[in-house]
Amino acid sequence: MKTILSNQTVDIPKCQHHSEGRYSYCEGPRGTLWRDFNHINVELSLLGKKKKMLRVDKWWGNRKELATVRTICSYVQNMIKGVTLGFCYKMKSVYAHFPINVGIQENGSLVEIWNFLGEKYNHQVCARAGVVCSLSQAQNDELFLEGNDIVLVSNSGALIQQATTVKNKDIRKFLDGIYVSEKGTVQQPDE
Repeated sequence: MKTILSNQTVDIPKCQHHSEGRYSYCEGPRGTLWRDFNHINVELSLLGKKKKMLRVDKWWGNRKELATVRTICSYVQNMIKGVTLGFCYKMKSVYAHFPINVGIQENGSLVEIWNFLGEKYNHQVCARAGVVCSLSQAQNDELFLEGNDIVLVSNSGALIQQATTVKNKDIRKFLDGIYVSEKGTVQQPDE
């Protein structure tokens, strides 16, 4: 059975949002984000006099197509949160014997890892565009990833974690690596 119409709305509190066709733009104090939803057959429309609400409509969809309505709403909510508060991932290096050394190059866009499991090889990971990496001043083994787009920040964290995967050994015993320990926002939300 097909549902005739499925829709959801998203509140747009503290930023400017406009959509042209299936393109969605968000402007806030931290910058601008945009996303293309042309691959999904939905309608995006702004509601209200001040256009502070976005409605996503899907006509005649089956179960998988109706799930895209909530997905688009989640993407837009993450865009709004990104341009107002920003996203911050905290990563921690874990090691048993050989201490993992981490360095930041090229204004925070390149992470260099050396002495991983005592290897002489240096691992270099380029962060995604718009993501800034920094080392913690308080603690020795912490790394911060900050940016506006949650997809790019989490993808950069995954690239760093994958660069320190243990090969040809029992991963239950060799737990060394750099892992995401905390996810949050750069600025604290006003309650």
